[in-house]
Amino acid sequence: MKAVVIGGTGHIGTYLVPMFVNAGFETICITRGKSEPYEHDPAWERAERLVLDRNADPDFAAKVAALDADVVVDLVAFEPAEVEAMAAALSGTRLSHYLYCSSCWAHGRAEVLPLDPDSMLKEPLCDYGRKKFETERLLKDLFLQKGFPATVIMPGQISGPGWTVMNPWANKTVRPFQLIADGEEILLPNFGMETLHHVHGYDVAQCFFKAATHRASALGESFDAVSGQSITLYGYAKLMYRFFGKEPQIGFLPWPEWCDYVGDPAECEDTYLHIARSGFFSLEKERRLLEYEPRYSNVDAIEAAVRSYVERGLVSVR
Repeated sequence: MKAVVIGGTGHIGTYLVPMFVNAGFETICITRGKSEPYEHDPAWERAERLVLDRNADPDFAAKVAALDADVVVDLVAFEPAEVEAMAAALSGTRLSHYLYCSSCWAHGRAEVLPLDPDSMLKEPLCDYGRKKFETERLLKDLFLQKGFPATVIMPGQISGPGWTVMNPWANKTVRPFQLIADGEEILLPNFGMETLHHVHGYDVAQCFFKAATHRASALGESFDAVSGQSITLYGYAKLMYRFFGKEPQIGFLPWPEWCDYVGDPAECEDTYLHIARSGFFSLEKERRLLEYEPRYSNVDAIEAAVRSYVERGLVSVR
């Protein structure tokens, strides 16, 4: 069996490529440059590397199709047209499974909880989420109408060592971590009850791998790749005060005043898009159909990422 992983050295591919290699797949990792995975694994020595740039090469889909893989995992497709072109190119090959990386952002604003991965009534809040949902609908139609063997995976907020973690303000700045490490007060929007859904990159990769190895159960389906746990902004802030050995000092502000406190419109918009969705994800379907079981809790993933911040000097501890 041959597996191709597009975007294979990123957050997910770092762990997914070794999973395929160790399971005996002939594995090809496609990247647009000569980047290295976030963590080293000896299995990478047995994976083939191929440099192809989807944005720069008009024949990208045809070149992937020419590899004639059984399994193609597409981790870095952001436009529905890209996926449509890939599906058309792959239709003439021996492909048995195409796995598309969507996002929890496709869900949009939460209504009934837990969120339903199969819902076709999702209402994404931004262009990124709308494109992910549009691509999901495209793949569902191709599966139903033409039998194209697709599966959609929607990761939560990917976390772990080596990359940017969503903070207690629900954005990506390191400022709240540094304030907490210094024992200073931080202020949260509203009552701090909105939720985030951190999931370790390993477990997102595991969900893709489980779908690939449970093909009959996965075809035509959508799955949430999450930890099965959510954390409130308030709970996250308290967790970080404990992590840095400081007494919690947490205050609250109404949304407009909180945006003034943060003082950065881009950070406020990032926060809004995360907390306006909030919600909660069940793992019932993923456990039942894929035998998926997360290795890391959301707290494990958060603490691994913040520990990496300290080790890399992004947050200083006095």
